[in-house]
Amino acid sequence: MVLADSAARRLACLSEAEGRPLLLRVAVDGGGCSGFQYRFELIEAPAADDVIVRCDGQAAAVDPVSLPLLQGSEIAFVDELVGARFVVGNPNAASSCGCGVSFSI
Repeated sequence: MVLADSAARRLACLSEAEGRPLLLRVAVDGGGCSGFQYRFELIEAPAADDVIVRCDGQAAAVDPVSLPLLQGSEIAFVDELVGARFVVGNPNAASSCGCGVSFSI
């Protein structure tokens, strides 16, 4: 799993705006229209068993349960007409919903 430059830049901006270092927690939950859904949240510190992915001094944390479903993925940040958001390019996903928030294996 990798953290793209775009995601690292956005995390740096968010950390600067908050005045403290922030990490991006990426998790996979059951649910969504395709079976699994991605969950993103900004945190100050990872859990003891999290896997940390770094890029340009920024980091994302992934819990061990979500890690197998995210193996080989790229976490990026996109700013498009429909909105700005973190996204996961997941090679394990057999299909996903139109907005890219949920997927199936």
